[in-house]
Amino acid sequence: MAFVTHLLACIFGTGAWVAINGLWVELPLIVNDLPEGWYLPSYLTIIIQMANIGPLLVTLMHKIKPGLLKEVAVIYTIIFLGVVALFLLAFLWKETTWIAGRMHSTGFLTLTFFLSLVDCTSSVTFLPFMMQLQSKYITTYFIGEGLSGLIPGLLSLIQGFGLVKCVNITQNGNTTQAWLNATDNNYQIETQYLPANFSVQVFMFLLCIMMLFCLVAFFFLTRLSKKDVSNVTLCQSTITLDSFSTTDEQLSCNMGPSDTSNSTDDLTPGRATSSHPDDNVEFSWGHFALIYFLTGWVNALTNGVLPSIQTYSCMPYGNLAYHLSAVLGSMANPLACLIAMFLPNRSLILLVVLSVLGTGFGAYNMMTAVMSPCPILQSSTWGVVLIVISWILFMGTLSYVKVMIGVILRSRSHSALVWCGAVVQLGSMIGSFVMFPLVNVYGFFRSADLCNMKCPP
Repeated sequence: MAFVTHLLACIFGTGAWVAINGLWVELPLIVNDLPEGWYLPSYLTIIIQMANIGPLLVTLMHKIKPGLLKEVAVIYTIIFLGVVALFLLAFLWKETTWIAGRMHSTGFLTLTFFLSLVDCTSSVTFLPFMMQLQSKYITTYFIGEGLSGLIPGLLSLIQGFGLVKCVNITQNGNTTQAWLNATDNNYQIETQYLPANFSVQVFMFLLCIMMLFCLVAFFFLTRLSKKDVSNVTLCQSTITLDSFSTTDEQLSCNMGPSDTSNSTDDLTPGRATSSHPDDNVEFSWGHFALIYFLTGWVNALTNGVLPSIQTYSCMPYGNLAYHLSAVLGSMANPLACLIAMFLPNRSLILLVVLSVLGTGFGAYNMMTAVMSPCPILQSSTWGVVLIVISWILFMGTLSYVKVMIGVILRSRSHSALVWCGAVVQLGSMIGSFVMFPLVNVYGFFRSADLCNMKCPP
């Protein structure tokens, strides 16, 4: 029975962020077909921020009317909403509408909002429910939550990246003929995307099936929880308004036995105590200021600034570069969480060094986006290799920093994590709202047709 419960907890955890992680790794194929094109990632970051209205309402209801919201009913509702939204997305993701003088992918954007609502709200409902079970199942839940990023990434790798073919289109009266090697001077080059191993629709169905498995697992967990309720206090410190990928700060809730008897619910500088020897260190106001600054900074970069311009950073190097950067970068997040679980290091100096290192990789990614459509090494294989590695290390290093900050603050106090959640959300919002006008209003970044980019050799 313990094995079955572990399995159910893992499957339940995969439903936490599978929809948004899946959409993110599928963007390299989606951007080629939707009218927003290279603007699409910036729209996605804004939609995810708007969807945080879900966890905000849940949190307020818990504060204003405790007990009014039935946790199990809320979870059933959001999982079912995720299943329906993914099913509809498989058919409607290409639907467009003429709005304000431009074509917009209303089907994709609208359903993405509901999926974001599902995933963001899971941050404040899934884990509190899991706290009703014995603590040994929490780690399994987090493994499943990591798989919510890993599995869509693997599916996307199997799907393939859609090769690009540049075709010469020659004009002959009222007809158009395509030739791969036209000799007539009256022609234009057109970009054609070869199909992937399976379609976007199939990919959406696979995500929908994962959400169905999550629903079934939750059904059986509710039955088991009635027989296996522990006396563990609900981990209220995990109610954070995270906005992207896995809820890294929540990983700290059960990294090990916590000693709450010596912790306080304030931010008074002093010694943080827990069962971990590394926690017996003094934290001054300056240390807390540094920790919260790092929290806001890394979340602004990973949840708002850099995701908004990933197309401009990677697409000039080709579809393969964009595909690998999106998929492997997404997979680097759960890998970093796993490393942080088994190799934790609470040194503030190390976290500052990793933050600077991750920011450096982010700066390289930003530089290539600013230089779009002709970044450095644009026509070289080394350019592809460097941009993919840079995105992987950017996501990996800063994800580790986010997890370890959560571990440090968890050992300090409940309110420290509450403030951490607020700073996470604030940083993510600032990053997203700063980048959206730069990308979509002022046109600071330039896109181009892959087959018609005129770059100097």
